[in-house]
Amino acid sequence: MSSPIAALQRWMYRDGRANPVARVLNRAVTALFSAGRLSPENAVTLEVRGRKTGNIISLPVALADYGGERYVVSMLGENVSWVRNLRADSGRAVLRRGRPEAVQLSDIETAVERAPILRRYLEVAPGARAHFPVDKAGSLGEFEKIAAGYPVFRVDNPQN
Repeated sequence: MSSPIAALQRWMYRDGRANPVARVLNRAVTALFSAGRLSPENAVTLEVRGRKTGNIISLPVALADYGGERYVVSMLGENVSWVRNLRADSGRAVLRRGRPEAVQLSDIETAVERAPILRRYLEVAPGARAHFPVDKAGSLGEFEKIAAGYPVFRVDNPQN
């Protein structure tokens, strides 16, 4: 049985898009994460360039640390604007927590590589759990089965 909070989180992102309530909350959380205050250490703002408008789009994300690397995960799957925008701009992005950090985000391609990162992501991003069909304590095999539907990007060398 689903918790009321999980049901609310799924409702806010029905069809993989933020509804008006989620958009307002995301703006507030984005400002908080960007400032780097009163938020968890892994909470940052991701900035990507819009593929159609060229405008900078900001959204709050949780970084998952795994194997000495940092990763960004799309909790809503493949078909979200920021993922398409990021790929259209060859992975260029900015992470912001106080100061901006220009980064290159690289796709993690295989389910075997994505699985442990997705499991770690659910450990550090409790708000994302409602969007995944597996428990955060699930086996790597369970995560491999769903990995194709959840893009994972490694935070690579900062851009100059």
